[in-house]
Amino acid sequence: MRNHDITELRRQDVAHHLPAQANYRLIADMGGSRIITRAEGSTIWDGDGNAILDGMAGLWCVDVGYGRKELAEVAYEQMLELPYYNSFFRTATVPAIALAAKVAGLLGGELQHIFFNSSGSEANDTVFRLVRHYWTLKGRPERCIFISRHNAYHGSTVAGASLGGMAAMHAQGGLPIPGIEHVMQPYAFNEGFGEEAEAFAARAADAVEARILAVGPDNVAAFIGEPVQGAGGVIVPPPGYWPRVEAICRKYGILLVSDEVICGFGRLGRWFGFQHFGYTPDIVAMAKGLSSGYLPISATAVSREIVETLRASDRDFVHGYTYSGHPVSAAVALRNLEIIEREKLVDRVAHDIGPHFARAVASLDDHPLVGETRTCGLLGAIEIVAEKGTNRRFGGAEGAAGPVVRDACIAGGLMVRAIRDSIVMCPPFVITHAEVDRMVAILRAALDEAAPALAALETAAEKQEGGR
Repeated sequence: MRNHDITELRRQDVAHHLPAQANYRLIADMGGSRIITRAEGSTIWDGDGNAILDGMAGLWCVDVGYGRKELAEVAYEQMLELPYYNSFFRTATVPAIALAAKVAGLLGGELQHIFFNSSGSEANDTVFRLVRHYWTLKGRPERCIFISRHNAYHGSTVAGASLGGMAAMHAQGGLPIPGIEHVMQPYAFNEGFGEEAEAFAARAADAVEARILAVGPDNVAAFIGEPVQGAGGVIVPPPGYWPRVEAICRKYGILLVSDEVICGFGRLGRWFGFQHFGYTPDIVAMAKGLSSGYLPISATAVSREIVETLRASDRDFVHGYTYSGHPVSAAVALRNLEIIEREKLVDRVAHDIGPHFARAVASLDDHPLVGETRTCGLLGAIEIVAEKGTNRRFGGAEGAAGPVVRDACIAGGLMVRAIRDSIVMCPPFVITHAEVDRMVAILRAALDEAAPALAALETAAEKQEGGR
């Protein structure tokens, strides 16, 4: 433990540091960010000495938990041997090649070629450029339109944010860029409340086909989707949705892209989300769990047919990054995958901690503020509603209740995220049964604590409505 001057760090945070996706005025008014100083297992500590159970695995990524000494050691060893070299100039490094072979083996089937990047956003930028380049090489440059979903998240770069369907992101920077269409998400609680699951699955999938027909099948390059929409609020699609979407893509000869940045590497109890839901993509974007967040690295897996088309051309694919295939990141990622295999963590998610997590989260269904709980592997969400048995929101609009409950959770020692009125969770694979039970106990206490403030919010909204 280091003796940090937290007061000075907070001052410097406001004076010099711009955190990601933040309200800078709010951070300045607060006198700086919460300073996280250390972590072990599934727990983080802040500069004030508070121990906080990390219900978000960092940012959907610290799968093997914090404090893995062997990951630090393999980084050290690789830095001494070869700290960096690029993958330009027809060169490659040993760790990058070994990691590519390992990931290809886990993917199986036709997904045998891996392009490395540094972030999930870069992985999806690679998808964007690769798909359009592929269709140009096939003599079909008009096939340039991507179809994605409202409320999807595919990164924060210009291309990634455009592929995503987040209205707040589109409002900044003149997004989305042309050539991207968005359709309804398979969010039954909001968009199919009370609807039979099979009918809703068909309706949500049919929206994809309807948009294909609207823009012209010969103009569509690919459909991209997350197996479970993570940053959208842990939106778990109904049974049958993904096979229907795949069938539609095959019907019109459209590439199918699975964004596994969150769902990949065991999060859903299979190595990849497409394996869990039973579909076969042409391209897979991945990151986060690839290194458990210990070093920045991501990857884009590409089918043999696409690579054969690239190889048949004598043109360079003029795309890549300084840190594509960074040897230290690749070495750490390779060891991280070895840990997941050695400790049978994917199996643990599927058959042990995942089912326990599902039962524990479902125990909150009886709370008067909870409209729905949902889990898939070690992803979970709780919907907060103003009236039990409905999907009506506090104050008549989404987003008022979630932050209140989230803040109560954090004050109670649990780090979770509020996405509108959903409290979402994504704990490390190594979390214990007792820690899961403690998560749910804190959640229940936070809901109880938030109830009076939410009731006051509802009363104020009703008075405002009555005064109009």
